[in-house]
Amino acid sequence: MIKRVDYRHITRSYGTILAGIAVTIVFAILRPDAFATWANLINITRQISLLVIIAIGATLVMSIEEFDLSVGAMASLGGVLAAKMAVAGFPMILCFLLPPVVAFTIGFVNGWIVTRFRVLSFVVTLAMSTIIGGFTFWFTGGATIFRDIPRSFRYVGSANVLGIPLLTIIMFVLVILFWFIMKHTSFGRKLYAIGGNEVAAEVSGLNVKKYKILAFSLCSALAAFTGILMSSRLGSAHPTGGDGLFLQSYAAVFLGRTVFKEGVPNIWGTFVGAAILGVLANGLTIMQVPTYMRDLLTGAIIIAAVVAQKVGRD
Repeated sequence: MIKRVDYRHITRSYGTILAGIAVTIVFAILRPDAFATWANLINITRQISLLVIIAIGATLVMSIEEFDLSVGAMASLGGVLAAKMAVAGFPMILCFLLPPVVAFTIGFVNGWIVTRFRVLSFVVTLAMSTIIGGFTFWFTGGATIFRDIPRSFRYVGSANVLGIPLLTIIMFVLVILFWFIMKHTSFGRKLYAIGGNEVAAEVSGLNVKKYKILAFSLCSALAAFTGILMSSRLGSAHPTGGDGLFLQSYAAVFLGRTVFKEGVPNIWGTFVGAAILGVLANGLTIMQVPTYMRDLLTGAIIIAAVVAQKVGRD
């Protein structure tokens, strides 16, 4: 007896991946000379590295069913703090470590307010985003920092190791690290337990407030680190430089939720989501498609993922 193919199961479990493969094949056919090359593959991994790193932080917060709307502003803050410190002559190790520590503290405040007063996280973090944006604008005078940035600060963003961008290596190290943390440690399991049923997690003895605060803190630190890497890559820092990563990061996390049938935020899913967005942006750029069309198509693919998941469940 021939087993009937369950197309709904395939759509639910693999729809997003199949869509990503289809997009890749289309670009490879249309522009094989520019898109389907090893050099462009390496270029795509470098292009998505910043998005993946900031989206990892968003994944942590979404795993507890919360939102942090300050990640874009936090990335901007991290970038300008690091650039200012580099220009002032601080040791490079401090330029890369101190801003994430500052951001960790701000994220701690976000988490504490959310858990202590039981207020909506998107309200608190949206307000914090406004505060951070105002401070960053004051701190820089609204100007881009680009003069006298030392070569040593730009090294991380531009260096290659055996032909592989250092940014790509950092991205994969963080993906593997946080995948392990979320999949194989009690910390990750506790975050998922809180996201699954916060009341049940609290009744079972979990210190819900502690772990939610840690999730917000790590999210902020990763956002600031992303901003530093962006400034290192560009050799400059703008007070709103990280704003463009905000919606993209949550789009990557949401797409990642559709990659696996569990339907929960997960690190490898987020990586796949960011890769799909990166391939789409790269291919459309090669095709010389206007920016507004890229935005339209990016939104369309996210909606398509939503519909695919819905069809798979019905």
